[in-house]
Amino acid sequence: MSSYGGSVLPSISSDSEIVQQPANDHVLMAAVGSGDVRAFEELIGRHLKTMVAVSQRILGNAAEADEVAQEGFLRLWTYASNWDPNGAGSVKTWLSRVVTNLSLDRYRRRRSVPLEEAGEIEDMADGAFEMLKAKDRKRVVQGLLDALPERQKVAVILSYFEEMSGREVANTMALTEGAVESLLVRARRGLREGMTQLGFVWGEDI
Repeated sequence: MSSYGGSVLPSISSDSEIVQQPANDHVLMAAVGSGDVRAFEELIGRHLKTMVAVSQRILGNAAEADEVAQEGFLRLWTYASNWDPNGAGSVKTWLSRVVTNLSLDRYRRRRSVPLEEAGEIEDMADGAFEMLKAKDRKRVVQGLLDALPERQKVAVILSYFEEMSGREVANTMALTEGAVESLLVRARRGLREGMTQLGFVWGEDI
């Protein structure tokens, strides 16, 4: 038997059919729905890195992001037999929506630490973002993201960090593309104001 995240998955015999490349995600989902673990592992290989990155940007915690991504793929395994390639959009969009919602659920259940309480950041007096150590740059960016309203934060993460198209972001967030663009306009304004408060210049330092 094989396992993933503590859930037992059916084993594959040596003569079982293997999904050949190049197989699109819809084909792989159909195979997963029939119990094909290799197809499941192929989907994990294609999308795990992105799902972990999305969750980590929302939560600011790598360990929690790994747990959320794992839960997202377990839900994919469970849901695969009901997959409708004509009505569900892309697998990436569906999985992104699941992982985003799981991450937001966790985020709401805990207290976020305001940026000013996150500890001293070296070289703040210089006002040069590029001079900060990598860990401090990450903390500044995460703090700015955490200060945004929830939906603005998600829109920024999906659009800029994961480089999803407007349509993909809209489908993931169950919004229109116009609504996503409106969120991004407000988010950029909020990030710009946050940078100014920290002594950085929007467009130059970040």
